[in-house]
Amino acid sequence: MDYGIQGRVALVTASSKGLGKACALGLAREGASVALCARGEAELERTAKEIRATTGAEVFWQRADMASAGDIERLIAATREHFGRIDILVANAGGPPPGQFLDFTDEDWLAALNLNLMSTIRLIRGVLPQMQAQKWGRIVAITSVTVKQPFANLILSNVARAGVVTLAKTLSDQLAKDNVLINTVCPGIILTDRVRQLMQNVARTQGIDEAQALRDYVAPVPMGRPGQPAEFAELVVFLCSERCSYLTGTVTQIDGGLVRSYF
Repeated sequence: MDYGIQGRVALVTASSKGLGKACALGLAREGASVALCARGEAELERTAKEIRATTGAEVFWQRADMASAGDIERLIAATREHFGRIDILVANAGGPPPGQFLDFTDEDWLAALNLNLMSTIRLIRGVLPQMQAQKWGRIVAITSVTVKQPFANLILSNVARAGVVTLAKTLSDQLAKDNVLINTVCPGIILTDRVRQLMQNVARTQGIDEAQALRDYVAPVPMGRPGQPAEFAELVVFLCSERCSYLTGTVTQIDGGLVRSYF
């Protein structure tokens, strides 16, 4: 399928590894130029070189922390200066720490909202005027299946990411007339470095091997396995494409059937 994004410019945040990297690579393979960011420069530079070598796409990168309003503003300005425009935004950020409600202070709550909700607000605010002016734009916000089925030990993430869904749904109504489409994608258990690290901790704590820890972790998934980052990226690339022309305001989980709700 021709996704119709040859020559488009995509900004993918938190993209040196994991889901962000997979999305950037998928978009680059379809002919988009990509701008990457992350907090660690060394890994970010390696990822940029890998995507450039693998796809031949033009790749720009800049260090940026999604918890920093100044970093986000500078990232958008630098990307626009380098490419001239931003057509596609994939808003991604790491998650806040796990824990129970009484574990967290006001500062913890504010930090979680700043990282996950405010970063998305700031990113969209930075790219939206040009998308509206050119009557074309695609925005994908990456959240988590916890917005549909909350996890007990992820209360910070549950609340902050639910705000992203509300933001995207509200904006979808306002932006549709400008052909700026915004959708939310909710990954379940995807085999990233974060999941591997979690399995290492579980294995060490429970005295089992990592393979068993992973089997236990994915036991509730009907497909019986974790997803791969490339599988996740396929959905995001479609939502960023010209082929996605009548789909906005959706909240779609990609989780192997983990979430049992109807909606």
